[in-house]
Amino acid sequence: MNTSVTNTARLLGAGLRALLVLTLVTGVVYPLVVTGIAQALFPGRANGSEIRADGRVVGSSLIGQPYDLPPAKGQQAPRPDLKWFQGRPANGLGANSVNTRYHLILSGATNLAADSKALLQQVRDAKAAVVRDNSVPGYTVEPSDVPADAVTSSGSGLDPDISPAYAALQTHRVAAENRLPLARVRQLVEDHTTGRTLGFLGEPRVNVLELNTALKDLAAKG
Repeated sequence: MNTSVTNTARLLGAGLRALLVLTLVTGVVYPLVVTGIAQALFPGRANGSEIRADGRVVGSSLIGQPYDLPPAKGQQAPRPDLKWFQGRPANGLGANSVNTRYHLILSGATNLAADSKALLQQVRDAKAAVVRDNSVPGYTVEPSDVPADAVTSSGSGLDPDISPAYAALQTHRVAAENRLPLARVRQLVEDHTTGRTLGFLGEPRVNVLELNTALKDLAAKG
């Protein structure tokens, strides 16, 4: 009996020591080492790829966000603030009523089929809005000019980037709304266009938040 109790106590003690050691190693030491390496080598990415403006965090370069006017009384959906470059439509799995900086709370596609009447209507409405909002005196957008990413959401619904073609289509409107020379706005887009990763992966893209942050600085300088 004494031998059995002793063995049990010894096994429990060994198990407790193993639990404490593994908790220390995997729960404290390992996270601290990984965090330290990440902060030393990739501080921006480790902290969420934050973008700052005026001394504060305005968002992440990895997550798209809307640029809308405050909704008017009785208005079902806010209208876009046309002085800013607009991102892709955010048609995802669920709406967010808490953090209004981001329209969606769930990352994911609409899961609508290519022949879905709802999807086709979304695309028609989005194309009509792009044509209407970006046609300014001296420059008229034709429906055939509207690129696909201007009227469809991404697989996540939170794509932070747009194509250079969609950014270029918006330059006339942005220049007019901010009373800036068109050439300077076009140069701004060119400066913030990122090519294919490693020269062959993905497509050229423009990060909307980074572009609008630079636009704000440009508009402030006049």
